[in-house]
Amino acid sequence: MNLYEKLLSGEEKLSLVGLGYVGMPIAVAFSKVLNVIGFDLNSKKIDLYKSGIDPTKEIGDEAISKCTVDFTSDPEKLKEAKFHIVAVPTPVNDDHSPDLTPVEGASRILGQNLTKGSVVVFESTVYPGVTEEVCVPILEKESGLKCGVDFKIGYSPERINPGDKVHRLETITKIVSGMDEETLDTVAKVYSLVVKAGVHRAESIKVAEAAKVIENSQRDINIAFMNELSIIFNKMGIDTKSVLEAAGTKWNFLKFAPGLVGGHCIGVDPYYLTYKAEKIGYLSQVILAGRRINDGMGKYVAENLVKNLIKAGCHVKGAKVALLGFTFKENCPDTRNTRVIDICTELSEYGIIPVISDPVADAAEAEREYGVEFVDINEIKDVDAVILAVAHNEFASLSMEDFNRMFKKAPNEEKVLFDIKGLLDRKTYEQAGYNYWRL
Repeated sequence: MNLYEKLLSGEEKLSLVGLGYVGMPIAVAFSKVLNVIGFDLNSKKIDLYKSGIDPTKEIGDEAISKCTVDFTSDPEKLKEAKFHIVAVPTPVNDDHSPDLTPVEGASRILGQNLTKGSVVVFESTVYPGVTEEVCVPILEKESGLKCGVDFKIGYSPERINPGDKVHRLETITKIVSGMDEETLDTVAKVYSLVVKAGVHRAESIKVAEAAKVIENSQRDINIAFMNELSIIFNKMGIDTKSVLEAAGTKWNFLKFAPGLVGGHCIGVDPYYLTYKAEKIGYLSQVILAGRRINDGMGKYVAENLVKNLIKAGCHVKGAKVALLGFTFKENCPDTRNTRVIDICTELSEYGIIPVISDPVADAAEAEREYGVEFVDINEIKDVDAVILAVAHNEFASLSMEDFNRMFKKAPNEEKVLFDIKGLLDRKTYEQAGYNYWRL
């Protein structure tokens, strides 16, 4: 029997290294058809999974409690598996250079517990060459085994979209690659067990790595264009959303919208590509220009808020501003690499006091990562302005009465309302006397 058949028969196990927003849904999906070991260094996270709690809210508590994944924080358990999937984050450093520490650390741990005949597949987003040039040497050094002889490698970039209940692991075509035809065939067959949308066999590991890194770079550039349009149209006194609705009636107009670009993919992946490009002697122009625009949008929003507070006759220093939403995207608890923090930081420099509410966010994570504390939305009152920053379902259902309750009752002051994602009807709020602004 080959490895694929042994996995199907239960003779061999599959391991998942890294159980975050990407790794955990993969582990649970595979556990429906194979014996799965779910490994993460974070023992507190493992305890939550074992007790049937899904802190990521990606698949829910019920699915976690019913799944058969053998959750563990003991690296020795990895020795029981022969097919390994590595799904750890790949962030960037403060200077925007790739931080490969997590993937290098995962490779070390896996290498120390790697057995002959194993297949290792990396899912982490990297620039072309990382799997073969960075990860393989670590695996070989730690295991004492030889890649291509004692174990094989592949790459299958993650495409999970946190908070998205429509585009799931099972419904998104999976790119797969392997170091040789035999490995590619094994990797393709294994993923086909859970990905009903099918797999695309890339011709090499580098092609698969490159495909992943340009997917989000393309989206980043398109959003940057929308953000630049918003800046231009704002100066012209034209509503950007209305312009995009009009332009969107053409069949080949791409429907993107302006906004804050954070998270672990769109705001990060382009830097992996530009870093590698610079290493081989090419300085990116379009990609980095897009990054500069998107990274500056938090500051841009804050500056416009200050201008509108002044227009409304409000004293800027000591003003109180409600920030609704703190996560990097709607309906997702993840606050890491959120760009809402840029608005908070900039407002604080003006002496403005931000009051933050987010019913979806991981409050402990936000306090640990940024030192911010949330308040219940019903406790927000006497503010000078409201910034609707994230399009959570909870915020989409807010009424004008809900917003009225948050503001000071000063008779001569306009209510300054910033609707970053354009959730509300502009005319309705302007007719009610609001100083309404959106990207």
